[in-house]
Amino acid sequence: MFNDYLLSQGVPDSHIIKIELDLRENKDYRNPDVILNYIKSLIQDNDKYFILLDEVQMLDDFEEVLNSLLHISNVDVYVTGSNLRFLSKDIITEFRGKGDQIHVYPLTFKEFMQVYQGDMYHAWADYILYGGLPFITKLQTEEQKINYLANLFEETYIKDILEHHNIMKTQELEDLINILSSQIGSLTNASKIQQTFKSAIKSKISINTIKQYLDYLEDAFVISKAYRYDVNGRKYIGSPLKYYFEDIGLRNARIGFRQVEENHIMKNIIYNELRYRGFNVDVSVVKKREAYAGKSIRKSYEIDFIANLGNKRYYIQSVFSLSSTEKEHQEKLSLVNVNDSFKKIILVKDITNIIRDEHGIVTMNIYDFLLNDNSLDL
Repeated sequence: MFNDYLLSQGVPDSHIIKIELDLRENKDYRNPDVILNYIKSLIQDNDKYFILLDEVQMLDDFEEVLNSLLHISNVDVYVTGSNLRFLSKDIITEFRGKGDQIHVYPLTFKEFMQVYQGDMYHAWADYILYGGLPFITKLQTEEQKINYLANLFEETYIKDILEHHNIMKTQELEDLINILSSQIGSLTNASKIQQTFKSAIKSKISINTIKQYLDYLEDAFVISKAYRYDVNGRKYIGSPLKYYFEDIGLRNARIGFRQVEENHIMKNIIYNELRYRGFNVDVSVVKKREAYAGKSIRKSYEIDFIANLGNKRYYIQSVFSLSSTEKEHQEKLSLVNVNDSFKKIILVKDITNIIRDEHGIVTMNIYDFLLNDNSLDL
């Protein structure tokens, strides 16, 4: 796809050096000296060259080859490789200070719509079920999509994690993934997960093992964690926190496309969208003292997300439906109790117009939010 894009932008084919290292006919190029000499021989002028190396883990001493290419001023180098060698901590260790690490997310809903054959309502129904991995858009039948996602999770993600970290107790990792899949966006921590293992699975897994496995899943871009922030206290709460899946289709495939609860999935999609837009995203709580039965009690109100980017901040509630005045009041209560002037937004699926109330709280349709890059500033 990137090769086609470069050609469409007027880059001559002679300035695109593409080598697929997993092909038998390219076996000789797995030798670092051979591939370096070959690439240098193709650079004939001072114009920009694009080097595309696929399955680079098959290249001996590939780190040294890539570092050598960095010293050629008129080349851009793009590599792909197996998760087994390219988990996030490995990349940071190998290339710290020598390149840019770009987190490539699954397709956003807006990007998904650009290739979807149908209206946004049918697109949403497919997106919350099958997610945004690009190859999904090429598949036609439900069976193809389900098999692709299930096999990808099992044969690529899980297999690479098990091999990379030499995990022998594979069932415990599988069980942990199932637990996280069933509890997306729920407040949790290693201790709570351990209790679930004990009560539901009768397992004696240790807290340290659970913490390790959570780190492995995050490092492999399966899940992402959102810390909890006390707004009025202006401090982070160490535990509990929330986990969301990088791709909702993989999550659904993991649990056999059961528990496809649209309200929870909508929160996961909003979380991913905010991160895609460059925000640091936390979940939060607003604590306030209130009089009750003649006593002063401390109450906590949850806010789904705080999105921070530089000097920008947005408080965001995700609500599947505002079915009554009472429900609307309940959802706004936490936002009203925030004592600052940053924008407060409620994202809803069942409204059509953008509404601003007397508190300055904006209520917006989920489609308006996802399809407009500047929606938070409307």
